Amino acid sequence: MYLYHYGIKELPFTLTPNTRYFFGLPSHKEAIQVLLTTLKAGEGFIKVTGEVGTGKTLICRKLLNELPNYFVAAYIPNPYLTPSELRRAVASELNVTLTDQTDQQEFTQRIQRRLIQIHQENKGVVLIIDEAQALPVESIEALRLMTNLETESRKLLQVVLFGQPELDDKLSLPELRQLKQRVTFSYTLRLMDTDQVYQYVKHRMNVANYQGGDLFNKKCCSLLFKASKGTPRIVNVLCHKSLMLAYGEGMQKITPSHVKLAIKDTEAANKTKNNLFMSCVSVLVVMMVFSFAYLYRSGFAI
Repeated sequence: MYLYHYGIKELPFTLTPNTRYFFGLPSHKEAIQVLLTTLKAGEGFIKVTGEVGTGKTLICRKLLNELPNYFVAAYIPNPYLTPSELRRAVASELNVTLTDQTDQQEFTQRIQRRLIQIHQENKGVVLIIDEAQALPVESIEALRLMTNLETESRKLLQVVLFGQPELDDKLSLPELRQLKQRVTFSYTLRLMDTDQVYQYVKHRMNVANYQGGDLFNKKCCSLLFKASKGTPRIVNVLCHKSLMLAYGEGMQKITPSHVKLAIKDTEAANKTKNNLFMSCVSVLVVMMVFSFAYLYRSGFAI
């Protein structure tokens, strides 16, 4: 595509979470620190929430990479599962074999034996669930029952839930109040500000091995911020489209015009106030034309 044109080795703004591109935004670094600290303390449930596109899955993968060796991790990326499917997914992650006839009681016994075995090896087990807002209510209750397994001093299974704000709404349901009380730590991801967008874009270009100056200047990044409201995923989409537009014109630098065209072409982007103002003016002009036409016809009829 445009790799040779800009002298980069890979596409810098793909939507696939890649820990090599982890920028370390203050909000992201704080989330990682909270997670590692609370897991080491042996807390049962930990929750991280953030709007769509704020980097939850990237932080999730970063956590998996940075967990100390004395943790055994079980990762569930797609949790829209029935209680039975969830139990089987957890068992599979922990190398526990279940038969088709395994019921809740047998599952609990086998999982408990495996967790005790890991505990005797001086290790802890962390179950990490991404997109946790998709967990059905009955599966969340099954998850709570799993965490009842514990010794006198420590939980045998710790759980980290990553989810959109809808997860908070779901946990506020009366039937899930027991689990909500077990969430000992929670963290909400923040969006980027204008300067962070500039540094974020520059960082991703550097990771892609870009050797030039600022491909996206601060004016371009200001437009990116306004259109994305600081959401990393939308910034990625807009930057990718801007690069394609400049490449199509044979230009080596991104201009505000390229960014504006990218914004116009992106449904998720927040349109600028100027565009909104012009749209309102257009509506008012149309209304005035119809009003004058109506008055003219009414006067003419008289």
